[in-house]
Amino acid sequence: MKSIYKITFVAIAAVSLQSCIATKDYQKPQVWDNASFNTTDVLKDSAVQSVMPWRQVFTDSFLQQHIQTALDNNLDIRSAIENINQAQSYLAQGRAGYLPTFNVGVNYTHSVNSINTQFGRILGQRQRLDQFDITGSLGWEADIWGKITSKKAAAEATYLQTVAAHQAVKTQLVAMVASGYYNLLALDAQKQVALKTIENRSKSLETNKALKDAGRVTEVAVKQTEAQMLNAQALLLDIENNIKVQENSLSILQGMFPHTIERSSFDTMQLNINTEEGISIETLNNRPDVLAAELGFRNAFELTNVAKASFYPTLKLTASGGLQSVDFEKLFDPTSFFASIVAGIAQPILNGRQIKTQYEISLSNQEKAFVNYKQTVLNASKEISDALYAIDTNEKKLVLKQKEAEAYTTAVNYSQELLNNGLASYLEVLTATESELNAQLNIITTQYNLWNANIQLYKATGGGVE
Repeated sequence: MKSIYKITFVAIAAVSLQSCIATKDYQKPQVWDNASFNTTDVLKDSAVQSVMPWRQVFTDSFLQQHIQTALDNNLDIRSAIENINQAQSYLAQGRAGYLPTFNVGVNYTHSVNSINTQFGRILGQRQRLDQFDITGSLGWEADIWGKITSKKAAAEATYLQTVAAHQAVKTQLVAMVASGYYNLLALDAQKQVALKTIENRSKSLETNKALKDAGRVTEVAVKQTEAQMLNAQALLLDIENNIKVQENSLSILQGMFPHTIERSSFDTMQLNINTEEGISIETLNNRPDVLAAELGFRNAFELTNVAKASFYPTLKLTASGGLQSVDFEKLFDPTSFFASIVAGIAQPILNGRQIKTQYEISLSNQEKAFVNYKQTVLNASKEISDALYAIDTNEKKLVLKQKEAEAYTTAVNYSQELLNNGLASYLEVLTATESELNAQLNIITTQYNLWNANIQLYKATGGGVE
């Protein structure tokens, strides 16, 4: 009975000693000092930090369907989900660290002694012995220095990191599908421009043939017009090829074999993204990749606590008991019961420098995780700054390109009229028509670049996560 009292006293003392925790409490690292997007003309400190759900940003019904299909079927998403499942299992294991271990074993032992041993010579003969036992063992380690608590916290950080990584994949996927879809619409618009150009140049070719017959132009003008039409036909082939390539890319993002992508038209598309209120530096907190990097640092921090706690003594309580008998018939007899309780404290002294090495490595990993977190924040701020400047640049550029196209269209009309009246050379018409085509294609490209810049800003501010 006294031994039981002693063991109970040791257990109570172990629980009391947990106030002597050697580990440190986690604090979020500060990497926001002097942070900015280098966009003082756009940034407003009063900006709202909420991010709209992707369905409210991308209102096109076809695009919504494609995004949802990608979120359901994309292979990267499915792989990220499996990472979450694995981390969840480790988390459950970490939470069970406070619980004791319990094992049960059933054993049968048959032994025959040697006659040539000291004991065998005393007996003078071989002795055969059978033994049966059912043994249960219970073990528990007191979390005196916070080692088990830190392991649990590290497992929680890893789990949350995989969740954040999954959200980061979703954010990237939404942006990639939206960007690809808008690019497909832009290619459709460029295809229509190419078809219209081929039609117009075909008419111009017939006109120049008539002018040649009338002696107004030479065969050179006819061939130049024909070359322009052939060039437009080749351009059409390139655009059609790019359309198929883009459709295939979107199919793969959806986790499907290449197929035709249903879509709306270029002229009807809009984006419900408002940047007039500005973007605050705190918007970076919305980004799942920033959160994942911070949780990676927390995991490394907690593992450093675990390594540090390994320098201190461990207190373990071990109990075993069961039934043991040399006669199977008496195995379940009350007299076959046995039990033992052991309480022990172990302090590492010499272990080949393993604990110190592990601690030094954990400190290095913690520093690497901090550097990765800071680099992630820097990259995130750059992406937002780049997107803001791209939006501003392409908005201004689109106005200029539209005016440029209008000017070239007027120039084509004037030069063609002058040519018909013998007041201009065909070289002027040729130059004007080629410039008009490029200007029309550039308008479409600039409009797509503006849409894509808004998509990238939405992604850079953590959009796409629901």
